[in-house]
Amino acid sequence: MATPIIAPFPATRLRRLRRTENLRALTAEVHLTAADLIWPIFVTEVDGAEGEIPSMPGVQRLTLDGARRAAQQAAELGIPAVCIFPHTAAELRTEGCERAWDENNIANRAIRAVKETVPDLAVMTDIALDPYNANGHDGFVVNGEILNDETVEALVRMALVQAECGADILGPSDMMDGRIGALRSAMETAGHKDVAILSYAAKFASSFYGPFRDAVGAAGRLVGDKKTYQINPANREEAIRCVARDLAEGADMVMVKPGMPYLDICRAVRDQFGAPTFAYQVSGEYAMIEGAIRAGWLKRDVVVESLLSFRRAGCDGVLTYFAPQVAEWLHRAGRGGA
Repeated sequence: MATPIIAPFPATRLRRLRRTENLRALTAEVHLTAADLIWPIFVTEVDGAEGEIPSMPGVQRLTLDGARRAAQQAAELGIPAVCIFPHTAAELRTEGCERAWDENNIANRAIRAVKETVPDLAVMTDIALDPYNANGHDGFVVNGEILNDETVEALVRMALVQAECGADILGPSDMMDGRIGALRSAMETAGHKDVAILSYAAKFASSFYGPFRDAVGAAGRLVGDKKTYQINPANREEAIRCVARDLAEGADMVMVKPGMPYLDICRAVRDQFGAPTFAYQVSGEYAMIEGAIRAGWLKRDVVVESLLSFRRAGCDGVLTYFAPQVAEWLHRAGRGGA
């Protein structure tokens, strides 16, 4: 960073460039546009499970028709991508996780539905076994141990089906060792060389994920915790090593998750690697902000402020449940961005 040269007061009055809205816009260092957003959506195959998620007010579980409408809305608002998360029926969750690579599971049906409705909209998927696992873990569990290599083989099977269904971006969120290299090799071999990988490269063992587990029906199912495969929240350097590994194995983009509590990681990743860097403003972050807004403790413009923090920290884009709200606000304001 260049050393600033500042003349003494009154030659320098920093408030000059804050005086009007247009001057502030002209000198803004980062901007937020709808093109910076990925919208995570939940799709359900459970009768009667659609509708608002209590711990995420304003966020809905969608039917396939709802996913099609969301795709149309995203396209109209200029949101370039949606990320699909499945809410799977309890009776289809097994220790063998066979539903994960079934071409007719709800996630794969949603991929096809979205691509049929808005072919140009980018579709990102989630690659982890937890939506299909009877014990709520991202990998196979044997005698209390989460198996790494066997899980990676299953993730590859899952990813190949998603690619066949039309996924544009694979989002491995499992944090197993070696999965990026295995996925990249499988995509090349199967002729899916253009399918991108946005790796959850620095995913922390966070307590901010609670509402998400409600959304996908995993709350109360998790046996133990995920600390043996997700990163210790105290560890910055380990997170950087994980990002380096995933890029070396063939990740096209990398993600830090959660978002706002880990902005220092976002900045470090962007500065050190220069690769496309994303963050996930996770369910707990959404619930805190939206809950405070609805209680009257914060004004709604705090949402844009929170998203600008990601851009300022070096992120190229953000996965956020606020995506349609923010894109609609930018559209109504008649601005390309904030």
